[in-house]
Amino acid sequence: MNKNDLKPALVFEQFAKINEIPRPSKHEENMIEYLKEFGKSHNLETKVDETGNVLIRKAATPGYEKAETIILQSHMDMVCDKLVDVDFDFHKDAIQTYVDGDWLKAKGTTLGADDGIGCAIELAILASNDIEHGPIECVFTRDEETGLTGAHGMKAGFMTGKMLINLDSEDEGLIFVSCAGGQTTKVTFDFKREEAPKDYFFLEISLKGLNGGHSGDDIDKKRANAIKILSRFLFMELIFKKTNLCLVSFNSGKLHNAIPRDGKVVFAVENSKKEQVRADWNAFAVDVEDEFHVTEKNMQWNMSTADAAPVIDQVVGFRFILAMQAVDNGPLTHCQDKALAWMVETSSNVASVETTESQITVVASQRSNVTSNLVNMTSTVAAPFLLAGAKVKIDDQYPAWKMRKDSKLTQVAVKSYEKLFGKEPQVKGIHAGLECGLFSEKYPDLDMVSFGPTLRNVHTPDEALLIPTVQMVWDHLLEILRSVSKN
Repeated sequence: MNKNDLKPALVFEQFAKINEIPRPSKHEENMIEYLKEFGKSHNLETKVDETGNVLIRKAATPGYEKAETIILQSHMDMVCDKLVDVDFDFHKDAIQTYVDGDWLKAKGTTLGADDGIGCAIELAILASNDIEHGPIECVFTRDEETGLTGAHGMKAGFMTGKMLINLDSEDEGLIFVSCAGGQTTKVTFDFKREEAPKDYFFLEISLKGLNGGHSGDDIDKKRANAIKILSRFLFMELIFKKTNLCLVSFNSGKLHNAIPRDGKVVFAVENSKKEQVRADWNAFAVDVEDEFHVTEKNMQWNMSTADAAPVIDQVVGFRFILAMQAVDNGPLTHCQDKALAWMVETSSNVASVETTESQITVVASQRSNVTSNLVNMTSTVAAPFLLAGAKVKIDDQYPAWKMRKDSKLTQVAVKSYEKLFGKEPQVKGIHAGLECGLFSEKYPDLDMVSFGPTLRNVHTPDEALLIPTVQMVWDHLLEILRSVSKN
């Protein structure tokens, strides 16, 4: 399949244009300007709020003027991650895509289909002149990935429609009607550096090649977390092997909403213990590979000599290692309702560790569709760090989106899908956070659903878009627009 042959052509044309525009989270200015010019060039009413959200209105096609206004919504930012050996600047360079069978991928970087493909679908509808629909409001929010800033900052009245279709889901054939709420736990260890004891040998260990993934959608897929694995080895050496270990640095992960897929640790041990530590590392690698033999087939382990450097105060280093071993990671509970028993209710992801000259910063994100258990999960994460003497701050809170039992839009979406494809879609909740949760607070009467084409490995350089599902989502969306307009 050639990129020029992708269908629907108008959607993929818009997606290609979007991927020429640098749009990291919190740096969406170029995308905002593009959307403003797009609206202007198509003679469509366009407005931008003080947060940077963009709304473009399109009038109803003849005969549908009295239909209810439908809001189509996507976020304009993207998660920026790349392979370590790829030279790429997300603030300047265009995403380079290629076709691999039925999948669209990017060369060594995230693809940006989360949620660039949603934006592309909206722009294709705005640019089309042969689609039947009532009044439409296309909304593009900013900074969804690192704080839901656009949704947080949107004021009541910016959108006027009573129905909203969020195009930020990642499995075709699934219609989402609820999502988890969440918050972020940020931990800081302050320390002073000191010289390592004499006759100490410096080593660097690294792990890469893990799948990583979305910290909500993929948290139950039994994928390895690079931070937790590296922490396990340090704890084992320090406590079980009785190795006098001095920590220099621990760096792993980048984003609060991604499972860390690689990491590096530099530490020093007694010169007499270095060969034993090497042997322990090799044995540990074999055990962990066996532990994850189904989900992680491409683990890459390395241990090498490192340059001597001042080490972290040993008391702080000791407490940090113990806390990292103790902190909970992964699913805590599944939903209690039988209909949703398959779905993770509450979880946490230890997302990143960064070491500077005087501070270690740990970021972990918690999710739940039950507020009380979200607080419980956050407390469980905070406790070992507080015991270790670290500072703990909770922020980036966002609410859950509760299912609307009398949703007219859900009914229309299901019937439209059955009509087109001859089978029932799955109506579900999702463990990831969606902007719908915040919309539901400011627009309590808003009837919402979320769906989108199939994506895999989002938030990683392996991100891939299943091409045939874009056509399916496009057809489904157009059928919904027609059906709502006729009712």
